[in-house]
Amino acid sequence: MTEEVKTFRDLIVEVHERGLCGQCGGCVSFCSAGEFNALMLGPDGAPQFADEERCLKCGICYLICPQISVLDNELKERLGWRGPIGPMRKLTSAQTTDENIRSVCTDGGVVTSLLLHALDKNIIQAAIVCRRVGPFERQVVLATTPEEIIEAAGSHYDESRQLSEAGKRYTTFTPTVREVKTLHEQDIRRIALVGTPCQIHTIRKMQLLNVLPADTVTLTVGLFCMESFSFDEAARKRLEDVLGAKLADIQKLNVKDDVIITGSDGKTTHVPFYLVDEFARPACLACSDFSNEFADISCGGLGSPDGYTTAIVRSSVGEKIYNGAYHAKAIKELTFSAPESQRNHATEMMAKIVSFTSRKRRRAKERLGGRYGS
Repeated sequence: MTEEVKTFRDLIVEVHERGLCGQCGGCVSFCSAGEFNALMLGPDGAPQFADEERCLKCGICYLICPQISVLDNELKERLGWRGPIGPMRKLTSAQTTDENIRSVCTDGGVVTSLLLHALDKNIIQAAIVCRRVGPFERQVVLATTPEEIIEAAGSHYDESRQLSEAGKRYTTFTPTVREVKTLHEQDIRRIALVGTPCQIHTIRKMQLLNVLPADTVTLTVGLFCMESFSFDEAARKRLEDVLGAKLADIQKLNVKDDVIITGSDGKTTHVPFYLVDEFARPACLACSDFSNEFADISCGGLGSPDGYTTAIVRSSVGEKIYNGAYHAKAIKELTFSAPESQRNHATEMMAKIVSFTSRKRRRAKERLGGRYGS
């Protein structure tokens, strides 16, 4: 007996009604009946039927949703996944050698330098990146030049515009996956995609199913992610009380062991995650992937000293890009006075990443097994 294909109607029940939709837009952007306008994004950014009669019931929207685990075992086998945090060919603390990049980046500038190296060597033609337009505002950018890539890394905040819009919803999440759909309209065949675990997960499942144009994504750079934030104007005041600062005064937002806020006066404040969980996107609380286990290279600040990026090289593609950038002296690694110090540092990095992964997995289990049932 052939198993019945699950469709967008099943997504509504299993994901939307349970409050788990991350609004990545993948189901709408890559709907097989997209030209027939079967699905659409609603006013709040959530997917919905535009015309259910036009739905082909092919099941692609269901399968590529990052909240659906049907393809996960097959995906793990293809990518050579192994516990506790996925495939790992190298774990290191690294830093860009470009002073201009270092002056504007969040951590060590490794992601920017890797993208620039890949672009220079014509391994990619463009990169889908996220430009910051505010501490809690992000904008998707298809960067095709070195200048555009660096500009995304060093985005400046303009809160005078963002925070003056009454009733606006603020979010640190950008629907990066949607941008891939537009590539068929352009003569771009090789891109890098920088994204959160849910976004990389969706892209990998699209590649597994040969959903076009996911084949144009030749490099995935995954960001460590505990959670993204989303809140409306009514919650803004509560968040400012928690952070101890006005959003308009925040110059930099970073996440390592906790949420790090840097004000316009240069003062840095550390806020524990449990204090800001109220403002986390609901879908994030159900996500169990912290270190971006399906990416070619995963990067974040956790485990490395200030000014350095923790990098996990996971695939042969990631290894080629990383080693190429390293040998071209675009990046350099943290040096140690003795081999024992280096081993201890690697052990501490791994321990922190595993610890955060365990915390996120426990939280997801509680979220799915508690309020929403098993």
